[in-house]
Amino acid sequence: MKRENIFVKGAIGASLVAEEILAVQQKKKIGAHAIFIGQVRNDTIEEKKVIAIEYSAYEEMAYATFTKIMEEANEKFDIEALVIKHSLQKVKCGEICLFVLVATAHRNEAYEASRFVVEAIKKQVPVFGKEIFEDESHTWKINKF
Repeated sequence: MKRENIFVKGAIGASLVAEEILAVQQKKKIGAHAIFIGQVRNDTIEEKKVIAIEYSAYEEMAYATFTKIMEEANEKFDIEALVIKHSLQKVKCGEICLFVLVATAHRNEAYEASRFVVEAIKKQVPVFGKEIFEDESHTWKINKF
C-alpha cells in the first residue's frame, strides 16, 4: 500500500469514491460493502461558524498507523477489500474528508469491521484538523469518542 493511496489533497470527490467502489466490486467473493463517508460539518463554536477544516498530519507516522489499523482489521475480520482515503489540506463544509470502504462476504462482518476501522482512525492516527471560522480565525479540532 502506497501513501498516495491513503492521503488525498483537499476534498475527496464523488468520482474517486465511485472509482474505488467499482474497483472493489470486481472481486467475486464479496457479498457486502460497508461504506463510511465523513464530511466537514458547519459547526458553531463559541458563536463562530466553521467554514472549513484544514487537515495536516505527521505523514510518516500517520501512514504507519493507517497500515497498522488495516493489518489489525484484516487479522480480526475476514475482509476481502479495505480502502481508506483521508484528506490533507483545506476541506470546506459539506465536502468529504474521510472515506472508508470495507468489503466482506457478509453484511454483519462488514458493519463490524467498518466501525472498528473508523474508530481506530479517529483515536490513533495523527491527523490534525484546524477548524477555520468565517472571520479567518481558527481553533484546533478535538475528536469526540
